[in-house]
Amino acid sequence: MPDLRDDSGVVPTVNLAAEAGRSDFYARAAEHQLAPLWRVLHGLVTEKPVPRCVPAIWHYRDVRPFLMEACGQISTEEAERRVLVFENPGLPGQSRITQSLFGGFQIVLPGEIAPAHRHVASALRFIVEGRNAYTAVAGEKTMMEPGDFVITPSMAWHDHGNEGDGPMVWLDGLDMHIVNLLGASFREGYPGKVQPLDRPEGAAMAEAGTNMLPVDHDFGKTLTSPIFNYPYARTREALDRLARFREINAWHGHKMRYVNPVNGDWAMPTMATSMQLLPKGFATRPYRSTDSTVFTVVEGRGSTTVDGKTMEWEPHDVFIVPSWQQVTHTASEDAVLFTYSDRAVQEKLGLLREEQL
Repeated sequence: MPDLRDDSGVVPTVNLAAEAGRSDFYARAAEHQLAPLWRVLHGLVTEKPVPRCVPAIWHYRDVRPFLMEACGQISTEEAERRVLVFENPGLPGQSRITQSLFGGFQIVLPGEIAPAHRHVASALRFIVEGRNAYTAVAGEKTMMEPGDFVITPSMAWHDHGNEGDGPMVWLDGLDMHIVNLLGASFREGYPGKVQPLDRPEGAAMAEAGTNMLPVDHDFGKTLTSPIFNYPYARTREALDRLARFREINAWHGHKMRYVNPVNGDWAMPTMATSMQLLPKGFATRPYRSTDSTVFTVVEGRGSTTVDGKTMEWEPHDVFIVPSWQQVTHTASEDAVLFTYSDRAVQEKLGLLREEQL
């Protein structure tokens, strides 16, 4: 017979009648789709963030062979978007790189076209490999180079094509899980393979990318930046200029955020995007924030430690820092990191917290 005594040697009193009554109550309530909060409260309202995603890294040297093999397995016409999804080990089978965001590598071969469609979910493209490929967004075409940050706004028609002689690979980031949480997803395919182009290449940059805006164009309701391609050459130059005169931030190195030039907000209303420069030998001080963050390495090598787990990285690797986990970065050579997270949403809702440790 089991020993029921507690540490003081006293056998606890169990009111079997009361327990039986509660069990009956719970069962009857469940039949009416009712559940007692007191049984789950501590799991719903936690003392601190309890992210289900975990620190993880995908090395490009390991992923690229699968991308090339996928090209032999399925065409862009069949797949619509030939993407290998980053599935966070803590969220298997859910197509989530973090709890709120999607991430994956898309590949388009020379001569291929990823057909036009549109959807409520906003998307970013961060170009990893290749040249002479394009994306067309809302009637305007832009050529893409490695390190470029390209935006597809919500419900904007978009298609992609590769006019070069080598594969084109980019990181896709989408807010689809936020959209689906709210039950707001819509999607439709374009009647043709590509959309008509009714704006010249460079029109968006001319209208909004020179610190000036046309006086006869109303950008007042523009939530997403009207600039949909932020070229890496300009971004890298901005980081270099900043580093020449500004004291380095102990927690972030030299870090700048992409902005909507119309309102000064993040370039995308749901995903915060940034680029940071870590000089050779620089090590950041510990930091944590509530936005689980996706990093991809543009240049250089180094390591990132998340709550005691160290991940070594090199160009084109992708890694995750979950919510409220302490992170430090160390650059073994000059390094540039691109990041995206749901910080933009958390700030608007007053949820964001961060600590510089």
